[in-house]
Amino acid sequence: MKDRYKILELLPHRYPFLLVDKIIEDSENRFIAIKNVSNNEPFFQGHFPDMPVMPGVLIIEALAQAGGLRLLSRYDIKTKDNVTFFAGIEKARFRKPVLPGDTLSLEVKILSYRRGIAKIEGVAKVDGVIVAEATILTVIKPKKDLGL
Repeated sequence: MKDRYKILELLPHRYPFLLVDKIIEDSENRFIAIKNVSNNEPFFQGHFPDMPVMPGVLIIEALAQAGGLRLLSRYDIKTKDNVTFFAGIEKARFRKPVLPGDTLSLEVKILSYRRGIAKIEGVAKVDGVIVAEATILTVIKPKKDLGL
């Protein structure tokens, strides 16, 4: 599950919106992925040109994508038949800015999963320091129910 092709197989996102570069740990108790934050990220052109900072909503989206990877792989959810959606967010906190050159560590844990709804705890770190955290709600819908 650690290779780029597996990420592309499980997530529908593509550049520039794919915010997970690599999975570095996928064990029974831990799931950690990373996002290498490059100076060339398209969002830095406008956020902010003279002081580039990764938008907080994109940090949360990166956590949601990492959570989706964990959920889809752990429960063997078939992505050819289902779509995973971000359904809600609770307790989001932003502690430090994420800057070009940072490696964003995305640690996620599934708190619960029932009837296609998952609650995922996510913590984003840079150099071991928490920069953001949130509880994310995800819903899995069959593509046929969406007319896809």
